[in-house]
Amino acid sequence: MKIPDDYGYLEPLRAYKGEDVRLELPGGTTVFDIKWVSVWDQRTRTSLASVLVPDALNVPPADTKHHDYESKLPHCKQLHRDYQVSWEVFGNQITFELAAHISEDEYMAFGISGSETSSSMLGADVAVAQYDGALQRGLATDYNITALAPCVQVLGAWRGVCRDDRLGALDSNQVFTARRDDGLTVVSYRRNLQPMEPIDREWVVGRPMYVVWAVGRLDHEREPAFHRLYPKRDVRLDLAKADDTGDCVRFSVGNRPGLTSWDVAELFDPALRVFQFRLGPSGGPRGLAGRGPAAAPALAWYVNGQLAPDLQLRRGLTYSFKVFGGNDPHSANEYHPLIVTAEPVGGLERLGETAQRAARVLAGVHYTRRGRLTPTAAGGLCVARHAAGADRRRDADYATFRAFNRSLDWRCAAEPPADLRVAPNTTWPDIVYYHSFTHAGMGGRIYVVDRHKRNIGRTRPSAAPPSPRAAAPLAPLAALLALFVYL
Repeated sequence: MKIPDDYGYLEPLRAYKGEDVRLELPGGTTVFDIKWVSVWDQRTRTSLASVLVPDALNVPPADTKHHDYESKLPHCKQLHRDYQVSWEVFGNQITFELAAHISEDEYMAFGISGSETSSSMLGADVAVAQYDGALQRGLATDYNITALAPCVQVLGAWRGVCRDDRLGALDSNQVFTARRDDGLTVVSYRRNLQPMEPIDREWVVGRPMYVVWAVGRLDHEREPAFHRLYPKRDVRLDLAKADDTGDCVRFSVGNRPGLTSWDVAELFDPALRVFQFRLGPSGGPRGLAGRGPAAAPALAWYVNGQLAPDLQLRRGLTYSFKVFGGNDPHSANEYHPLIVTAEPVGGLERLGETAQRAARVLAGVHYTRRGRLTPTAAGGLCVARHAAGADRRRDADYATFRAFNRSLDWRCAAEPPADLRVAPNTTWPDIVYYHSFTHAGMGGRIYVVDRHKRNIGRTRPSAAPPSPRAAAPLAPLAALLALFVYL
């Protein structure tokens, strides 16, 4: 029996250095059901370290219960502690059932890798499943991933994580059943093994094949935003293996501890006239994802070194926004002209002409003769990335933004920034927003004031969505996993 790691993954262990690790035994197993725990090298099939679990331990029960869900399909694979896929091949069709412990505003994605030699999101053919509580129905929409970005228009063509029907193709998935019960979302669907269109990929029965999966939040249009759960290692699936559901276990449900998000910085100095806008990671559940119900993207604006801070601008003054958002319009993920609007979402590139005309844009665009918006402030690209070997799934390990920011690796092109002049006046609302023209949710608030005020927008954000961590008493294992090992 494999025990998921402290984030619920079933991948080879990372390096642990003097850490206390709390794990959750899967499938309703308790500490009274096991005799020993081992750090196991699957490749050589040897135990690197082990510990015996004494009988009659005096430990309290875990604050979780186990869901009675069990798939009726003959094959099943546990992808994560909170996610499993089951399937059945019948003739030239295959039926999948996706089940995950997720929130109502989240999706679960699963599909064929874009590469035949590894698990790759780029080029993948995936189903994005969700349960719409308002409509009381499930969806398993067919998507094609042509770029690691939300679906945006790049020089008139859609690129990114796009629905097949938006790319001029058909949705190949037929939903059978869907339900949501006690925090568990279950969606089953059927599709043909052979691709019906050029953008689809083939489900191969005769040999193992690489797949991809992810879990993340839905954005304001119920489209998939950046994922919070996804594999770092290759995942292979053998559709023709002998009937066996032993890989899957019962789901644990219950209240899991949340995380406190980082404070939102506020730039309110009356003498401040110049703001530097660069790009960087959105910070995971302690960053943008922890600030409210809106979905967080992969990248966010860093203003004067702070993660999407609140700004204060005074009416009657002119400010200079130095923008390092990338000036390559051929890129779906590194082209972010800055705009200032009266609406809180951004990403106007995704909107149709009517919706664009309805948006009140205060700075950063001009209108073509056809009434379309064209951005004016992009500038050379300056972006922070995670350091080599870092795992962005563990961004929540940083208790403060300052510590997280110090871990990043900044890379800036030798190109000047765009200079966007912003001059708020009496026609501006008291609160406006800075955004990316191409992607939604990357920016923050601008308070437009007649006199600067300290802490005008400083509030403690609510706790982030439930952490992927879960706690169950297994004290003897804490010392064992403090070993510095790689598997």
